[in-house]
Amino acid sequence: MSQTITKEDLLLERFNLLSSERQQQLLNFAAFLLFQEKQQHEENEGAEQEPISFLESAKDLIGRVDGGPGDLATNKEYLKRLGSK
Repeated sequence: MSQTITKEDLLLERFNLLSSERQQQLLNFAAFLLFQEKQQHEENEGAEQEPISFLESAKDLIGRVDGGPGDLATNKEYLKRLGSK
């Protein structure tokens, strides 16, 4: 019966042969590789997204300003007063 050695087994075997200092270096390098992979994944995710309109991106901000008229498009007198200032 043959036994298959997986990548994980091989890595663990070799890791255990290293000194504590080298093990730490290897762990740091693995963390660095994971960080790079995460950044690359985020960049690729952002590039694949379809563009959205300004309205869609700002929809949670609409109506958050206090003290102005409800709708500038229908309040022409307010717009005229702003233009004369």
